[in-house]
Amino acid sequence: MAASGTNPPPGPAAGPGAVPPASDPPESPASPAPGSPSDDMNSGTDSSEILVRRAGPVAIVTLNRPAVLNAITHQMAVAYAAALRAADADPGVRVVVVTGAGRGFCSGADLGRLAQGAGAIRRFVVPASDLPTVAFRIRKPVICAVNGPVAGIGFAYMMGSDIRFAAADARISTTFARLGLVAEYGLAWLLPRAIGTAWSLDLLLTARTISGAEAARIGLVQYVSTRSVLDDAVAYATRLAENSSPYSMAAAKAQVYADLDASAEEGIGRAMALMDESFDNPDLAAALAARAGGHPPDFAPLPPG
Repeated sequence: MAASGTNPPPGPAAGPGAVPPASDPPESPASPAPGSPSDDMNSGTDSSEILVRRAGPVAIVTLNRPAVLNAITHQMAVAYAAALRAADADPGVRVVVVTGAGRGFCSGADLGRLAQGAGAIRRFVVPASDLPTVAFRIRKPVICAVNGPVAGIGFAYMMGSDIRFAAADARISTTFARLGLVAEYGLAWLLPRAIGTAWSLDLLLTARTISGAEAARIGLVQYVSTRSVLDDAVAYATRLAENSSPYSMAAAKAQVYADLDASAEEGIGRAMALMDESFDNPDLAAALAARAGGHPPDFAPLPPG
């Protein structure tokens, strides 16, 4: 739950993993008309610290305490988990994008809470069902758009997503070692699986700040944006929603996370069983018909969660 206390200069221009330049610009989807049923899902979060809106089939979840770089409170963490579960249960949502309001993604836990001592910090920690890794337990892809500084528990929220975008000059730090804390929220398990042991130890031991461009170079994020990182992430999410079967995306996500600690035999066995099941899935017929007719596929939504 570390919070950032540093303000290093912006990082270098985008490097490997950058979003394609203007020759292939992501297309930003049109926003729904204000007041339409898909325009505002906030009523399900019970917190102005977490905002949820719809851009077509994409739910955009925003951490909303911009005055403090979206530092996390207990209420905010609970509302964030609730917002992701609500999006997962909504058949109209196919992909979720997470970002921060204002100029930051998430600076960590609220420093005021950290200063109140161990008892207050323990009360801050949410139940296991609401931890930053909640995204791994929902069926739909969760895309993180890191628009600015991220540290501590904010770093855990970033890693608790399926695919990560970052602004080239975003400032990213684990921070824990500089506060006498540990690799919180499962990061010692998550990081080596994302970037390997050596880079994981480098980021955890030094708690140094890296740019979005360096994060892409070491594999911490998949895409770097030199324009609007949120627009790029939403465009990517929209392409997933328009072109990929919700059934297939949910199955692949579940396979990848289930097989992280499985043997090769277990993974292959699971794949063979799912393959047999998929041959009867109506999405296969829909995809073949779309290819034959030269039109986008009409995939069925996931049933309510």
